[in-house]
Amino acid sequence: MTDSDEIHIVERDDVTPHRPASHTESSQYETLYGNNFPRDLEFQQVVWEAEMAIATGGRPELSVKGTSGCYFVKDRNAKIIGVFKPKDEEPYGKLNPKWTKWMHKLCCPCCFGRSCLVPNQGYLSEAGASLVDRKLQLNIVPNTKVVKLASDTFNYNAIDRAKSRTKHSIMTKVPAVGKKFHRLGLPPKTGSFQLFVTGYKDADFWLRKFDSEDLPVSTATKLQHLFERLVVLDYIIRNTDRGNDNWLIKYEPASTPKGDKEVQEGEWSLVENPDISIAAIDNGLAFPFKHPDEWRAYPYHWAWLPQAKVPFSEEIKELVLPQLSDMNFVQDLCDDLYDLFKTDKGFDRRTFTKQMGVMRGQILNLTQALKDNKSPVQLVQMPVVTVERTEGRVRTDSDQYTQSFSHRAPFFSWC
Repeated sequence: MTDSDEIHIVERDDVTPHRPASHTESSQYETLYGNNFPRDLEFQQVVWEAEMAIATGGRPELSVKGTSGCYFVKDRNAKIIGVFKPKDEEPYGKLNPKWTKWMHKLCCPCCFGRSCLVPNQGYLSEAGASLVDRKLQLNIVPNTKVVKLASDTFNYNAIDRAKSRTKHSIMTKVPAVGKKFHRLGLPPKTGSFQLFVTGYKDADFWLRKFDSEDLPVSTATKLQHLFERLVVLDYIIRNTDRGNDNWLIKYEPASTPKGDKEVQEGEWSLVENPDISIAAIDNGLAFPFKHPDEWRAYPYHWAWLPQAKVPFSEEIKELVLPQLSDMNFVQDLCDDLYDLFKTDKGFDRRTFTKQMGVMRGQILNLTQALKDNKSPVQLVQMPVVTVERTEGRVRTDSDQYTQSFSHRAPFFSWC
């Protein structure tokens, strides 16, 4: 799901690298920081525009919300086109610009943090959620990938800033020496880059409004189907942080052929019902390597909504059930996630195997719930299970899977 407004590119010969005109030509394309996505040229163009904006003086803007480094990235027309979350500025990252998590970790480390998650891999979780979304054709997560960006707006330590200033000084005074530097400026940061969506508000805003104003049947039905897609995504990736403030709803009022004028008699058939869309953002606290079993349960807050009491529709069953019932598809999904997660310097294969065991267990429960015509509320009440695969060097039809149920419940089950 991307911004519906077109991104207008202003060409500049002095800073513009070669821009791809086709899939074949994209192999020759090189961005400033090596961000190359030949299979997704639309996303690549947005990242390229973000790099050009930063190179020509644009400054990403730090979000005042949240407890980590989250930056709104703009194009050269100062229009927000993406959200960048650096790895080292995550809630417990060493360069987190927000002091609250630092104080939590310093003063009371046993009560903060999520022991079921791999530390400082939120950026991979963001990209992984987008991968699952696209693989299942849910189309509710704005396109997200791992990129590298550098800007003086980001939080750097004093040493990196001093090195950058020194290199620029040498380059200015002794160009012959400066040209030998491998890199000028601040080092690029690795993080998740998510396409920005416009016209959306926090789900909590619209859900409260819908409580007092009835939606047309067709619009309410569409909202229910989109909600079910959110449930499928969150349950599969075992999102531990889905409140009504980190998924978005876009509500477009009904339109008439006369615009703001009164509809003429006999023209009611031309009136369109309100349209509705959702965007599942903030997916950084997902893909645990075990089910929550210590202090907090991290429940799905959408389970308290009235939509969660309705049994899953035939639409969602037709969309995801054939794929989730196919173990080859599930293993392909795990393999794609492996290719993504292994790019992290701290990647541990055994931990990743546990993460996939949890995800397979979630898929097993979801598949059974869909077949049994259960509702999202009934789904989250099912016993949690982990499905581990006996791995070999080559995948075969005789691969074995072992199920195990978690019997240890968190101390606080409501938070």
